[in-house]
Amino acid sequence: MTNFLVVGGGSREHAIVWALSKSGAVGTIHAAPGNAGMASLAVLHPSAGLSAGELLPLLRAHSIGLVVIGPEVPLAAGLADDLRNEGLSVFGPGKAGAMLEGSKLHAKKFMERHGIPTAPWDLCSTVDEVRSALEKRRAPFIVKADGLAAGKGVVVASSMEEAIQAARGMIEEGLLGESGRKVIVEDALEGEELTVLALTDGLTWRMLPPSQDHKRVFDGDRGPNTGGMGAFAPVPWVDSSLCDRIRNLILEPSFRGLREDGIPYCGILYAGLMIGSDGMPRVIEYNVRFGDPEAQVVIPLLEGDFGELIIACCEGRLGEVSFREPARWSADVVLASGGYPGSFEKGKKITGLDEAAGMTDFLVFHGGTALDPEGHFITSGGRVLSAVGLGNSLEEAIAKAYEGASAISFENVHYRKDIGQKAFRQRRK
Repeated sequence: MTNFLVVGGGSREHAIVWALSKSGAVGTIHAAPGNAGMASLAVLHPSAGLSAGELLPLLRAHSIGLVVIGPEVPLAAGLADDLRNEGLSVFGPGKAGAMLEGSKLHAKKFMERHGIPTAPWDLCSTVDEVRSALEKRRAPFIVKADGLAAGKGVVVASSMEEAIQAARGMIEEGLLGESGRKVIVEDALEGEELTVLALTDGLTWRMLPPSQDHKRVFDGDRGPNTGGMGAFAPVPWVDSSLCDRIRNLILEPSFRGLREDGIPYCGILYAGLMIGSDGMPRVIEYNVRFGDPEAQVVIPLLEGDFGELIIACCEGRLGEVSFREPARWSADVVLASGGYPGSFEKGKKITGLDEAAGMTDFLVFHGGTALDPEGHFITSGGRVLSAVGLGNSLEEAIAKAYEGASAISFENVHYRKDIGQKAFRQRRK
């Protein structure tokens, strides 16, 4: 059996740890830094740094043979390359592959080079260039920071002045540091958003169940964007013909493009898509890791041994692993601190976790929790918990998620009451 280290400390990483804990191919699981909710499943290393130099003593001391890198920042910094150079197996792309998320400009040029459909775009380095790019378009206006910005680099503006002000903040005022000194202005795509994750060992790839997330903080998709207030999978209106178009127009050209560009890629490719009224998929953005909250709904649906799947990717034999379509449905309701994504208070005592843990077809993944001196779970972040329901239909999964969410409480808890409801809207013909 292989000992694993999972890098990261959010709900996504908790879902990964949970799935690995059910695997017959996995020995001891470690997490750096991990979080309080993972402690029963993994050995936590909260003080571990996220560079290869800091992680190597830990890896060697615990005979860890495989590292799963959850967040985008260490991937973009080249952690996977550094660990592979030390003889470790790593699930996650190297620095060259991670540029698909690390630079919007790089991703747009990649799509242009390999014929992958996306929105028309302009690169801007000055506010005057932004103004010129906006004048060619109509509202809503999309302005994206070129680099990583912790989910704060995309602005959807209803007026040109609002878009220019956002761009000025990035380019001239440096509100996002170097990540925002260059921006992409692009056409606003219309349609239904969809997330598709694909596993790959660099040669073979497998598409995972499509999912949809909910970015806005309030019901009815109102309020500011967040890191994600919930998700569900699969997506009822995604039929086999649409899946074929996604495979043929998006995923296969993406993986072929990586090979043609000489970029090794082992891990997850995340395609954030817009499905137009013509039924055609177009790429909004790439990510190079499991999404959050998408991971929390997709991973529990995967059939078979998750640890073996990860090992097979790292050993270049994904094609040998049997892969079955999911038989169930899942929904995730994110319990957030009141005030998120703005300012919020931490240290609120969480109750009801033991009751929720005893429910059938219900999982809790911790994202922003800690333990107080008495050993009670308390809030320590904006997105505190993912309440995940499973069912034989999407309706069942949603009901289970809300049943579990209602059992958990902390002061000023906030969660959306309409997660999954957009799945039942009448699909455009």
